[in-house]
Parts: sequence; structure tokens; C-alpha cells
Amino acid sequence: MKKIKFEIKNVKLAFVILIIALFVVFLLYYHFIFAKTFARNDFANQMVEISEANEKPIFNVQRVLLYSSGMAIDSKENQALQNMSICQYTDISIYLDNMVNSQELTDENTIKQLYIDNINITSNSDKGTKLLNYKNPLNFGKYEEIELPENNRIDFNIVNTNTENENYDYSKPTFYTDCSNPISLGYMNKDILTNYSVSEGTTSVSYNGKILQEAGLDLNELKSTLNFKIHIINNLNEEFVYQMSVDIDLNDESNGMATNGYVYKGQNTQGTQYQFFREK
Repeated sequence: MKKIKFEIKNVKLAFVILIIALFVVFLLYYHFIFAKTFARNDFANQMVEISEANEKPIFNVQRVLLYSSGMAIDSKENQALQNMSICQYTDISIYLDNMVNSQELTDENTIKQLYIDNINITSNSDKGTKLLNYKNPLNFGKYEEIELPENNRIDFNIVNTNTENENYDYSKPTFYTDCSNPISLGYMNKDILTNYSVSEGTTSVSYNGKILQEAGLDLNELKSTLNFKIHIINNLNEEFVYQMSVDIDLNDESNGMATNGYVYKGQNTQGTQYQFFREK
């Protein structure tokens, strides 16, 4: 058999081509092998750092208070009880605990910024217009009109000193840097029933939660679940987040809505599920 001989006429050019080929092979190997390995290791290291940062919680949800009632809004000046709009509202107070690991106020457990976003409301019924926003805590338990938050986000003004506290307008979203006041929110389902008129011979109407059943509304249909995220930035510029879920259930064992015109519930919260997660 005749042997085939290869002769390289330009050794330098061949050497350059070989070097380029080896470099391309190295880049491909790095991209498909080393880069993925490094990315996995970097991700794992970040997860370890986040896990270690959350071993000792700084902020927890401590207590949640809910006050639910209803209201009839008469559109006629003479209060003829012939053209009313029925709504349901729930006031929410969320208390935070910032003394989990320290009994002193520090830059770590005091608030620099607080806001709520990712607001989502699910319900058993599509009746009415549902919304969640800040509510003046001085009006907790009282009917008060609220509007949709701009850009589906609620930004709180932070009160840092006693002087600011004395001069502050609580009609605007307000929270104390030392977490000594609750996050105050209002949920409202407006215009559940419109053009409602009382039956003939009736001269009065209940301007509270009793109106819901007087108007023939099923309380089970008015159940809703509020989901939103509470974001905190402390005075070390560390960021924390908590995914909040609140169930609006107008039924209870004592049937308070029908007898009292309201339902008042309080819950003390315990466990890691109520811990704010430190993001960075």
C-alpha cells in the first residue's frame, strides 16, 4: 500500500492555526463545563449566605387584628331609603415585633423604609369592587371611604422623632421607625348591591354589618383572601420581605355580624412562618 505523506509548507501558519483551534476548544469547554459549575457553586454560596442571615430573625409579624362590618350609603339627600349602595369593609392592624433578638433599638431593628406591593384579592364572588389601601388608624372600626393605591403600591412615611409624631397627619400612610404602631390597612368591597330599597313599611335601616343580611346577601359569598408583600428596609439598608395572607371571613361561632353588626378577630402569631425574610 502506498503511504500518503503530508508536507507542511508553512510551519508558522500551521502553528498559529493550531493555537487558535485549541483556544476555541478551551472556550467551548469553559462555556459548557466550567461556567455552569462555577454558576452552581456561586448560587449555592449565595443560598448559604441568605440562610445564615435568616437564622436570627430581626422582624416578625406579632399580632393581627381584624374588624369587619358593613354600610348602606344612601344617594338621596332626603334619606328615602330607596336608592342605597351596600358595601362591606374590614379594618386591619398588623403589629410587628422588632425585639426578637435585641431589647434595644439599633440601626438593625429600626425602620428606614416600609412599603406594600403585589396586592392581590381573591373572592368567592365577583360582586362589588374590591380594594385594599392604607386607612387612618384613628378611624379603626369606623366606615371610611378608601381608594385604590397608586400603582398598586402603598408607601409609608416613616416617623423618626417625637417632634414628627406631634405634627404628623395620620390620614397619610404612617409608620414609626421603632415599630411601636401597627401597619393600618383598610379593605373594602364597594357596591356589592346598588339601587337597594328597603321593603314597604320599613322606616329604618342598619348602618352596620346587619345590612348585609337584611339586603339578602350571603356572607359566604363575601369571603375574600388578601395577599400582599410587606417590604422593610432597616437603617443598615438591609432588605426584608414578608408575604402576607389575610382571610376575610364574616361568619363566626357567635354569628356576630347578624347580632352585633360586626365581627372582631385577633390573632397572636408565633413560628418561623411569620418571620420577615432577609433578602440582602
